[in-house]
Amino acid sequence: MTMMTPPPLDQEEDEMLVPHSDVVVEGPQPMEVAQAEPASTVENQQVEDPPSMKFTWTIDNFTRLNTKKHYSEVFVVGSYKWRILVFPKGNNVDHLSMYLDVADSSTLPYGWSRYAQFSLAVVNQVHSKYSIRKDTQHQFNARESDWGFTSFMPLSDLYDPARGYLVNDACVIEAEVAVRKVLDYWSYDSKKETGYVGLKNQGATCYMNSLLQTLYHIPYFRKAVYHMPTTENDMPSGSIPLALQSLFYKLQYNDSSVATKELTKSFGWDTYDSFMQHDVQELNRVLCEKLEDKMKGTVVEGTIQQLFEGHHMNYIECINVDYKSTRKESFYDLQLDVKGCRDVYASFDKYVEVERLEGDNKYHAEEHGLQDAKKGVLFIDFPPVLQLQLKRFEYDFMRDTMVKINDRYEFPLELDLDREDGKYLSPEADRSVRNLYTLHSVLVHSGGVHGGHYYAFIRPTLSDQWFKFDDERVTKEDVKRALEEQYGGEEELPPTNPGFNNTPFKFTKYSNAYMLVYIRDSDKDKIICNVDEKDIAEHLRIRLKKEQEEKEDKRRYKAQAHLYTIIKVARDEDLSDQIGRDIYFDLVDHEKVHNFRIQKQTPFNVFKEDVAKEFGIPVQFQRFWIWAKRQNHTYRPNRPLLPQEESQSVGQLREVSNKTHNAELKLFLEVEIGLDLRPIPPPEKTKEDILLFFKFYDPEKGELRYVGRFFVKSSGKPIEILEKLNQMAGFAPDEEIELYEEIKFDPCVMCEHLDKRTSFRLSQIEDGDIICFQKSAPLESEEECRYPDVPSFLEYVHNRQVVRFRSLERPKEDDFCLELSKVHSYDDVVERVARRIGLDDPSKIRLTSHNCYSQQPKPQPIKYRGAEHLSDMLVHYNQTSDILYYEVLDIPLPELQGLKNLKVAFHHATKDEVVIHNIRLPKQSTVGDVINVLKTKVELSHPNAELRLLEVFYHKIYKIFPPHEKIENINDQYWTLRAEEIPEEEKNLGPHDRLIHVYHFTKDTAQNQMQVQNFGEPFFLVIHEGETLEEVKVRVQKKLQVPDEEFSKWKFAFLSMGRPEYLQDSDIVSNRFQRRDVYGAWEQYLGLEHSDNTPKRAYAVHQNRHTFEKPVKIYN
Repeated sequence: MTMMTPPPLDQEEDEMLVPHSDVVVEGPQPMEVAQAEPASTVENQQVEDPPSMKFTWTIDNFTRLNTKKHYSEVFVVGSYKWRILVFPKGNNVDHLSMYLDVADSSTLPYGWSRYAQFSLAVVNQVHSKYSIRKDTQHQFNARESDWGFTSFMPLSDLYDPARGYLVNDACVIEAEVAVRKVLDYWSYDSKKETGYVGLKNQGATCYMNSLLQTLYHIPYFRKAVYHMPTTENDMPSGSIPLALQSLFYKLQYNDSSVATKELTKSFGWDTYDSFMQHDVQELNRVLCEKLEDKMKGTVVEGTIQQLFEGHHMNYIECINVDYKSTRKESFYDLQLDVKGCRDVYASFDKYVEVERLEGDNKYHAEEHGLQDAKKGVLFIDFPPVLQLQLKRFEYDFMRDTMVKINDRYEFPLELDLDREDGKYLSPEADRSVRNLYTLHSVLVHSGGVHGGHYYAFIRPTLSDQWFKFDDERVTKEDVKRALEEQYGGEEELPPTNPGFNNTPFKFTKYSNAYMLVYIRDSDKDKIICNVDEKDIAEHLRIRLKKEQEEKEDKRRYKAQAHLYTIIKVARDEDLSDQIGRDIYFDLVDHEKVHNFRIQKQTPFNVFKEDVAKEFGIPVQFQRFWIWAKRQNHTYRPNRPLLPQEESQSVGQLREVSNKTHNAELKLFLEVEIGLDLRPIPPPEKTKEDILLFFKFYDPEKGELRYVGRFFVKSSGKPIEILEKLNQMAGFAPDEEIELYEEIKFDPCVMCEHLDKRTSFRLSQIEDGDIICFQKSAPLESEEECRYPDVPSFLEYVHNRQVVRFRSLERPKEDDFCLELSKVHSYDDVVERVARRIGLDDPSKIRLTSHNCYSQQPKPQPIKYRGAEHLSDMLVHYNQTSDILYYEVLDIPLPELQGLKNLKVAFHHATKDEVVIHNIRLPKQSTVGDVINVLKTKVELSHPNAELRLLEVFYHKIYKIFPPHEKIENINDQYWTLRAEEIPEEEKNLGPHDRLIHVYHFTKDTAQNQMQVQNFGEPFFLVIHEGETLEEVKVRVQKKLQVPDEEFSKWKFAFLSMGRPEYLQDSDIVSNRFQRRDVYGAWEQYLGLEHSDNTPKRAYAVHQNRHTFEKPVKIYN
């Protein structure tokens, strides 16, 4: 399973199957259910087993949906309830995101699971053969209750009216679901079936898992890792060698899959990095560099070079003079071209291909000047372990994006690099070394350019048996699965109606080999060596065995838990230790009191003997009270155990006392102490006797502490116990004191003054109640104390919150901490922050809340007075954080919020340059105001030049903004705003002139269909009546200033609804453009088709401002 990466992905052809989440790193979040559309139909298929169904969902007014998520109505397959979940604007990607969701997952019983094979489709309503359909299967459970495709199809295709996916603003989605019997996936035992175990996926770490399995199964490498010096004082999370040793040991000796968290922690990665999908080759290089560095000065120094390092020679040799330049370089892996190469040998041929340097590209050969020359690469030596990185990912200049190459590419089991008389070898290569290699592992990538899933096929001992390592699961596979099925290319489906002459359907295989590891035959015995316990440092063996034993103890403890009861015994000592330090409300934190683990059948009287031994309190002096949870959520001793209850077993007593059926019994041990400080028998308790607990508050010190407990008569009055309380507090017997009853603290504090002359019964005082008392303070001293009485102090403690503030520019580092109150207002908080950083104007502080799942700042800051209290700022769904981010603005926040910030790309009329300007204006301003501000910032071709503002999306102009339009609703996040001068010829249009759209395009035949891909900068052009294409071309070339040689390669076409009709030089262009409403006519345009691989301009204004993939970094 691979979770999506949190920054937006510019994913092209995607097969990334993920449980949906609002940014992986956002973690599970509550779903706001959008109202389902009624236009849905269900067609039952008459299939007995498995039950299956086709569900069609028509979403009207699709472009006007303003919810992030949108659910279909519920449909039933195999007696299970399902629904479709779509993200109309993408789940933080620029693709439509679509998932199948278990509709009633929140109400299903614990441990539910169901397995389904399903396909999801967006129907092309113009040409059904262009409908986009993707299928997968998944074991649904409480943790993964939805599954599907984060990058289903590009939003640019979906929202382009010419493509046919939106007709009359309706989108048609189909789901075919087949419910299968639940596969016994979770009970599969990899170790038992294969002898090997897998690695757990941390979110998106399958790319790392496949690489680690490959390295682990090179025994010589594993042995070297074991021999790296580490000590028992090292911590795996802070030492890459120890973490890797620990991981390899567990892979070798564990019976179940192994976690990688210690290793990624040793890399210095946070959880965010674990949800980022990175590049295997990059991780491989960085990890090997780190290990090489850590091996220096040790017995295994040089191992990385010995295994993986080869050398090649770059040479340039002059043809007409005797001059040759050579440079020796080392490599740890080789990058081989896939595009245009049928197999590995063709790639090697291309690698050593000789390039001619002649004509304008002659070589400058020192004293010989410019010379015709040959340039190339030859290999001096190959390493014992040859790592080949297949270039499945390339930058496509025409589309200004990365694309995945899914072409068929073959690789042999045996690779002979001495072929054809050593054509790949340099003259100085040692020809006595036989470069014959055997395939050891195939790393596979399944999916699209920025997402997908990685797994590996490995044969650890180079036998005929292959194994597939797919995260936690290891399975036996045959050679066909490991080789031929990973070549990529297209697969042909058998015709659906064999009797008819219909062409078979071909589909691209998105799973294909991405990295190959070969081992040289002559080094086989050395590399596939025996690695056993003697290779592992003793301290590591001891540590890992201890870990294993602890794990086994925990498992055994868990397995036997049903036979035992945990008894938590609280005593006066616990109350004294905790109240005023760890807790302020109620009496005790039961997690911190003494625990007894007692077999359920043990008589309670036998347990009392254990207590006597532990605490030194003889059995006859023990009296136990049962705790009870009251309706107001407080937890107090309720009543003493009855003699007949004490005669029962521990298990029976737990069931009587505990209605929640957990395995715990909580008791309070009452022990009376005599004058000689020795235990005495507990006093007889009648219905008239009430056990009260007392806390003393000192306003001057701001301290609360537990001072003891005693019985009172319900008919008695508080005034009768004042002398005793004064004695407990160390006061004079006649000191004036005030009494308060602590009633509750959740959700708010209730602490009421107790009338000293009203009986305890009338004041509704009962067993287990808490009385707080303090000196009666004179009025003048109240002002000196921050919290002059018990209620104000408890209120303060209840709302006290220490907040860690971080600068938004340095979101990982705490800048300072402030003790605040949860009920502080927005103004209180910013004033305290401003005071702390020495800022005079608190309104210039802008705060941003913390996302507890991604451990990042939330994308949207808190608006001015946008949160009523501090508690509102700290809550994130059902979690509370203690982090806030702050920034200091150049103007007050209320003023800034009244402004609209627009990012405008200004295209100079005569210079080939684009400058991005940030324009900040009041929200009620107009486009005309934006243009006036721009005029003061940009260089115009002449003083009277007029500007216009355009909306550009995916290389098409969708709108010219009228000057009177308000800027408040203009969106510069998804669309590019472009400003440019209005050419003079457009200002003086004749009655028969036309203003047309002109776009650059290239043809793409991906996914078995011809698609037009626009790129570059679109523009307007005036065409005159009767003007031929030849005349138009002259003006286009002049406007774009393109050299003749390049311009001659371009083809001109009229495009309508995405279909090109190529024009001849003699064609009258205006005959094609009869429509007048040109500003909405982006689906009709003059297209300039490019066949070269270079963009028109050197700069690139990205249409979608996505965050690019983070590079792999290992920090330690």
